[in-house]
Amino acid sequence: MDDATLLARFEAAELTPADWDHRAHVRVAWLYVARWGPDEARGPMRRGLRGLLAAFGVEDTPDRGYHETITAAWLRLVAATARHHGGQADSTAFCDAHPHLMQKTLLRLYYTRARLLSAEAKGAFVAPDIAPLP
Repeated sequence: MDDATLLARFEAAELTPADWDHRAHVRVAWLYVARWGPDEARGPMRRGLRGLLAAFGVEDTPDRGYHETITAAWLRLVAATARHHGGQADSTAFCDAHPHLMQKTLLRLYYTRARLLSAEAKGAFVAPDIAPLP
């Protein structure tokens, strides 16, 4: 799926759960970061994720649904990678060039499990407790 189609389907909550894997998540993050930067990208990313989760029938509970810290941290990691090693033509090339971002467990380098999975971190951004985000 090309970038324009991915973004349009994400924003319209028309992706299937099979379409919405970790790589698609990073691709959309890269597209938003490229357009607005990591801080301004949080609002559109949040809206899109909440819409998509609702379309998937995922209830927002203490251990499911949208997670603010995970979203914000990934946007920062994508932005730092793009800033220091950018130059890719599209989101697929970006993902191919940066396989470390394909590791869903990457946030473990920055957060303890307890901090990342806390109710506070789910509802609002909390700073890492292992190492600072780039």
